[in-house]
Amino acid sequence: MALPLFIVDAFTEKPFLGNPAAVCILPAWKAPHWLQSVAAEMNLSETAFLVQQPNGFDLRWFTPKTEADLCGHATLASAHVLWQEGIAKADEEIRFSTKSGILNACRQGDDIELNFPLKPEEPAEAPPGLLEALGVQAKYIGKNQFDYLVEVESEAALRGMTPDFKRLVAVPVRGIIVTSRSADSTFDFVSRFFAPTCGIDEDPVTGSSHCCLGNFWSKRLGKSELVAYQASARGGVVKVRVTKDRAFLGGRAVIVTKGELVD
Repeated sequence: MALPLFIVDAFTEKPFLGNPAAVCILPAWKAPHWLQSVAAEMNLSETAFLVQQPNGFDLRWFTPKTEADLCGHATLASAHVLWQEGIAKADEEIRFSTKSGILNACRQGDDIELNFPLKPEEPAEAPPGLLEALGVQAKYIGKNQFDYLVEVESEAALRGMTPDFKRLVAVPVRGIIVTSRSADSTFDFVSRFFAPTCGIDEDPVTGSSHCCLGNFWSKRLGKSELVAYQASARGGVVKVRVTKDRAFLGGRAVIVTKGELVD
């Protein structure tokens, strides 16, 4: 059986920027080891698998090494594929059932907006080796359900980082978010995201980290609508709107590969 397979660049409107995700549409769920093998073969930061149900879609995410509990860019990529391919109606909201509960995607003009749970951080002590592996001094350190958050003094410091990933992989956490105020008035803040324990040294654009960053910067800047830039080599723009316990993440996507997975 041939299974529809797409590669989508998310949080960008131009090919070869943003964060690439594979999206595979299945008629029914396959064994976890098969899903993990496909994700390893794709070798992207995330592969999304979708199964259509009467009231929406089941959605699971896999890195090359493990299943993920929450992923923004692969959810954005999935919604884009479903609308572009006519699987979901252009004017309807898409409902995803995931390990992080029900997530919704809707269109907002040319953007796709994801309705995600807010994941606020709490102040925390740096675990042994974290700052040494990052090679930075921290203004603030916090931790949420998934990640450590490290605020640094400036965008220049953030962009100049060259982490030691062999040391960073020893930090027992999904990922490390590093952030600062933006030096460009176009954006409210910038960030980078490292997840070597998941097989991803640096993720190009990370939707789920903005569920933490949105809360962090909303409190500090006194505003509920923010525009963020993730300063990886590929780069990408994430619009963040914070409402109560929800983070609404906005962005665009483009399909760069369309084909079939031979099962």
